[in-house]
Amino acid sequence: MLELTNADWSLGGRPAVRSIHGMVAAAHPLAANAGAEMLRRGGNAFDAVAATTAALNVVEPFMSGLAGAGAATFFNASTGEVACLDFIPPAPSGLNPNAMDGKMAQTGPLAPCTPGNLAGWHGLQSRYGKLSFADVLQPAIKLATDGYPISKFFIAETIDHADRIKDPEWHRVFRPNSGWKPGDILKLIDLAGTFNKIAEEGIGYLYGGELGAKLTQHMESVGGVIAMNDLETVDPILEVPLKAAYRDRLVHVPPPPAESFQVLLALRILDFFDIRSLGILSAQHLDLVFRAIRIAAGLRIQHNRRSSEEIEALLSDMTSHITRAGDGIPVEGLTEKWAGDADFAADSPKENTTSMSIADADGNMICLTQSLGSAYGSGVMIPGTGVILNNFLNWTDLNPASPNALQPGQRLAMCLAPSISTRDGKGILALGTPGSYGILQTQVQAMVGHVDFGLDVQGAIEMPRARLWDGKQIYLERRVPHSVCVELSARGHDVVLLPDYSWRTGGMQAVSRDPNSGALAGAADSRRDGAAVPA
Repeated sequence: MLELTNADWSLGGRPAVRSIHGMVAAAHPLAANAGAEMLRRGGNAFDAVAATTAALNVVEPFMSGLAGAGAATFFNASTGEVACLDFIPPAPSGLNPNAMDGKMAQTGPLAPCTPGNLAGWHGLQSRYGKLSFADVLQPAIKLATDGYPISKFFIAETIDHADRIKDPEWHRVFRPNSGWKPGDILKLIDLAGTFNKIAEEGIGYLYGGELGAKLTQHMESVGGVIAMNDLETVDPILEVPLKAAYRDRLVHVPPPPAESFQVLLALRILDFFDIRSLGILSAQHLDLVFRAIRIAAGLRIQHNRRSSEEIEALLSDMTSHITRAGDGIPVEGLTEKWAGDADFAADSPKENTTSMSIADADGNMICLTQSLGSAYGSGVMIPGTGVILNNFLNWTDLNPASPNALQPGQRLAMCLAPSISTRDGKGILALGTPGSYGILQTQVQAMVGHVDFGLDVQGAIEMPRARLWDGKQIYLERRVPHSVCVELSARGHDVVLLPDYSWRTGGMQAVSRDPNSGALAGAADSRRDGAAVPA
């Protein structure tokens, strides 16, 4: 009988896409192709990421938009350095958190943070790209003007949020009750006009210009607090990432106030154990990974809003946490916020984000994760512009008793975790995912599949995943063998089964690079509409 190694073990699904000229893995094939088109025209990864993000605004309007916010981690081949760009603006200066509740933070005019995505796209492309910003917007303009065929995922997201969103402009544009079918064409003419104006006038069209005036006037008319001074002070922050060793690589993620250090905490714990010897998808493998993730989540909540230096000190001595991960006693605790009120059903709107991974032939790599928050964000649209405002305040801690409670004008602590891995000073992996606080869990699971079990990036993404919640609850894709689920329950996990492939466990995209040959492998998650497109 043929014996399969971990690397041979087949998870089914599609193979990785391979190229030497460049690769774009994104949440929609048309957006990934928009980025790849920039590479084919002589642009680099930074041109490609701006084209991809703008195109996602059109073809993934429920997840992406210029009025969202996000962060990127990137390897700059010309300098050999990894850096991060944070484009999550502070909470609006006029915000009164004490006057808000969870419902207000999810839907309506008080839910948005100031738009940061457009400034972030431009910040990356203008600093490091080769083309003009107007050039990289052209695929998005064409897609919005000509229209594109919608998918089942678009229909599900649009219909599922039709009752939550009352905004008449949103209903006019997206027509949730029109009987959409896969393959129907959606045109976003107002959005095409907005991108045309940005191509002509620059991002000042939003940050202090005509679009900014329309936005702030509309906010004032519907009871929002985003003001022109909030827009005019938007300034993406270039930062030094946090990093930690995992096996043969250094993994880099955005620094605080980003909450992405939870990924590094979990990897530092797991680095002590010989996971490969446990066998892929065994109860021992999954139990250990879930324990490490839950321990790391508790540490992240306890140490939220600390400085980079404090988090580095925490990462430097994980001895007691390693001992706890291996002691066999069930681990129970929080996974989301200090308040401990997370719920799989109630928090489903929070799982809506998007991530992309891109590499070019020069060695540049970038992972960018951005969001509107919930599907279609706050549900507030600026009439006649195609612009949807985010609901990022839905992720903040509004409980005044919490040590992590949000204050007006304060930078938001967010769970986005775009990652770049390096080996011997070269970028070898860009990996990111959507999924709210599940981001900090599922990226660890995929990293273990890729690094410890030798799966290629597509196999690591296709591997069954879990979403952990407060207490002992674990939602696990049902492709895990029944006997393993039974043993996990015996080890203290409260296991609930998801469908074979559940979008609630993320929508991951990755690009790996062979540091010797330069060969690229791109992977995109079949749980959503993802695609990897070579240049």
